[in-house]
Amino acid sequence: MALPIDPATLEASDIGEQRATLEMDHEEAVEHVRETFEAAGFGVPVEFSVSEMLNEKIDAGRDPYYVLGACNPSMADRVLDASEGRVGAIMPCNVVVWEERPGVQTVYHVSIMRIGRLLGMAPDDEGMADIIAETGEMVDAAYAAL
Repeated sequence: MALPIDPATLEASDIGEQRATLEMDHEEAVEHVRETFEAAGFGVPVEFSVSEMLNEKIDAGRDPYYVLGACNPSMADRVLDASEGRVGAIMPCNVVVWEERPGVQTVYHVSIMRIGRLLGMAPDDEGMADIIAETGEMVDAAYAAL
């Protein structure tokens, strides 16, 4: 099966990829990221420790890895309308915190809005461009505050 896009041609900005490094312990970093994204206008209705789940279920031996499902209700409502509900399949906007080594955490995010448009799940029109721009500004504000 051929991919609808060539991943080798994508830049980080095409998918809204952002990455930051925090020098603090894992639990402190998770709390800091949660608070920072909430201050930028996101709620965090879903969150879980992938590493705890995998270590418990299959003894994976994973280092700390945590997912915060961030959502701004207004943006979520708009993108559901713009995409005829399809972008909901990749909601919420996940922010991941993983431990590189003790005391050093990576915070990682990609834009589901940009990815949804690239995959044809959302239209490539002015309305979607506005949603992408507005959510991008919110994520940029959160990353600037990290």
